[in-house]
Amino acid sequence: MSASSRRARRVALLLVPVAFGGCDWFTNFTRQPKIDPWEVATMDSTKRDSLPPRGNPQGSVPMLGGSPPDFVVSYGRFPLTVDSMSSMRNPTAPSDSSIANGHKYYAINCAVCHGDTGDGNGTVTQFNFPKISLRSEAALGRSDGYIYGMIRNGRGLMPTYNRIEHMDRWDVVNYIRGLQGRLGRTVPTGPVGTPGETGDKVPGPTMTAPTRPSPHYRGTAAPAPPPPARDTTSTGTTGAAAGRPGGNQ
Repeated sequence: MSASSRRARRVALLLVPVAFGGCDWFTNFTRQPKIDPWEVATMDSTKRDSLPPRGNPQGSVPMLGGSPPDFVVSYGRFPLTVDSMSSMRNPTAPSDSSIANGHKYYAINCAVCHGDTGDGNGTVTQFNFPKISLRSEAALGRSDGYIYGMIRNGRGLMPTYNRIEHMDRWDVVNYIRGLQGRLGRTVPTGPVGTPGETGDKVPGPTMTAPTRPSPHYRGTAAPAPPPPARDTTSTGTTGAAAGRPGGNQ
């Protein structure tokens, strides 16, 4: 190999890093394709104007009230967890519908311990369970957010009643305020229905579980019509020629 050929080869090898330095051929796979919120979920540029954007993941943004999304507040049963919810604002006014809904959930979940009127004389006290009144001086001093947090997380002898959904918990808080006499009017007490009664006497469909479609849900397209029947005769006519000689009968 001549000296000029060797020099040309060395120059070419030196230019390789410069020419291909911007290429991302060698990767550790830390950079992956992703679709951000409000970005159209397609790589086909011809479809981006016809497809709706991808919304925020279900449950990541508060949609049903003024409180933060669930992931902001821990579900851990620690003393400071419930206290951290004490400052949460009650977004639901104590309307007749809120009191009625709160009464239903209270009768189903709370009266067994706290009693029909909130005085702590629930059914479980017959089995040496301590009386826990919601009308005591300590309970009267609790904020709406604190009561909401106790329903949501539980603490001590109070189990979690997270099965009562987000906005229904605020209705229970409003109902408890009625039992405490802080609404300026009396509220109904006692069971809301008879044993075995359903309908509006039991909790309705969930608002947060998968039975509720995500905001950007798109139904599947109608199925395509079936193809015409294949002709298996030796004449080559199609199934549409039924009734004619050589066709499918």
